Amino acid sequence: MRVTVVGGGLAGSECALQLAARGIGVDLWEQRPVHRSPAHKTDGFAELVCSNSLKSTNEDSAAGLLKSELSLYGSKLLEIAYATRVAAGGALAVDRTLFSQAVTRAIEGEPLIEVHRGEVTELPEGPAVIAAGPLCSDALFSALCARLGDDHLAFFDAAAPIVDASTIDMSRAFRQSRYDDAAASGGDYLNCPLERDEYEAFVTELVGAERVLSRDFESKDLFQACQPVEEVARTGFMSLAFGALKPVGLIDPRTGRRPFAVVQLRAENSSCTAYNLVGFQTNLTFGEQARVFRMIPALAHAEFFRYGVMHRNSFVDAPRVLDRTFAIPGSDITLAGQITGTEGYVEAIASGLLAALNTYARIRDLPAAVLPPTTAFGALAAYATDLATEDYQPMHVNYGIIPPLDVHIRSKADRKRAYASRGRDAAACFVSERTDLFAEALS
Repeated sequence: MRVTVVGGGLAGSECALQLAARGIGVDLWEQRPVHRSPAHKTDGFAELVCSNSLKSTNEDSAAGLLKSELSLYGSKLLEIAYATRVAAGGALAVDRTLFSQAVTRAIEGEPLIEVHRGEVTELPEGPAVIAAGPLCSDALFSALCARLGDDHLAFFDAAAPIVDASTIDMSRAFRQSRYDDAAASGGDYLNCPLERDEYEAFVTELVGAERVLSRDFESKDLFQACQPVEEVARTGFMSLAFGALKPVGLIDPRTGRRPFAVVQLRAENSSCTAYNLVGFQTNLTFGEQARVFRMIPALAHAEFFRYGVMHRNSFVDAPRVLDRTFAIPGSDITLAGQITGTEGYVEAIASGLLAALNTYARIRDLPAAVLPPTTAFGALAAYATDLATEDYQPMHVNYGIIPPLDVHIRSKADRKRAYASRGRDAAACFVSERTDLFAEALS
């Protein structure tokens, strides 16, 4: 028995490696380089097209809890992410080139995985996982919609620009993570401060700059967690100062005080030759990006390795068309990744792992792998497939969708610790109870 996996992104790569680890043959289809997407730059597997950050490693955060769960489940891509990480404070950020190369080597070196390069235009026969990602081809998405009906949504995602480190004016920037000792100057972020007049001039030009999409493109069509920076600025003059440009926890060593606003830059690679503008996903034209972003004093002469881009994303109305395992009821087809409406890199990895577990379970005639709802990804799967979830929009793991604790805890920090502890215990219990799913892969 072989399984067809469509898509070589995070979800598809994790799924293929997990199935192979359980002795299942995989036909992995990736349309690049035969058909390229507007966002991808390489032909490698698990290419990160937006940020290079996989979010917090704080064990008490929802993102950190998800990583703990994936470690317990034996995630292949999470292991590679830690092996290719770059400094990013309390976040897990990776050198995106090394990460993709390592995943590609793992897949191409696995004898049970056969890689096929080309576009899949119809739903496969037999056991299959559709992990075509948010940039699913029109033909395949049409085939999926024909199978599911017209209950689907589309949204736009935005990627932030990357600048050449050697062109950053370091006399106008300082290295510091939030709440670090300013004198130590050893933080993982480069901070580009703006005084009030500089901030006001920047925002004025930002909201008036020319965009790629037409002016009638409303912010309601944008996923809120990845809104272009200019759309955030349009919601209020101080929105950025209280959002991506908030200066909280930072002290400019030149002045000895907190700046009015700060643009943070995060290293894109281990050699720190390129930096990502944190929170600066954008839909501005390339020329306008160069003009407006160079109004940030430290970036006055910045050269851009990559400008921000806007690209189409598509996802199904999961509560109406998928079951708790993200499978299409009554079929051998499971969906994984952002096409399910789950948002986030690590969430995509988790969905690929879950798809592998359930595909394996169906092949071996085992009970379905339904994750405990008190775990981070179990809660997200439950939310995403709950019929009570109306006007379904992409969602990432957060404590707001996890079932409440049995006892009320007033302290937010203590409450997070309790959520995380309960989630880790539930994930560990799930693994110990489902040795039929994990014994072979974790041995």
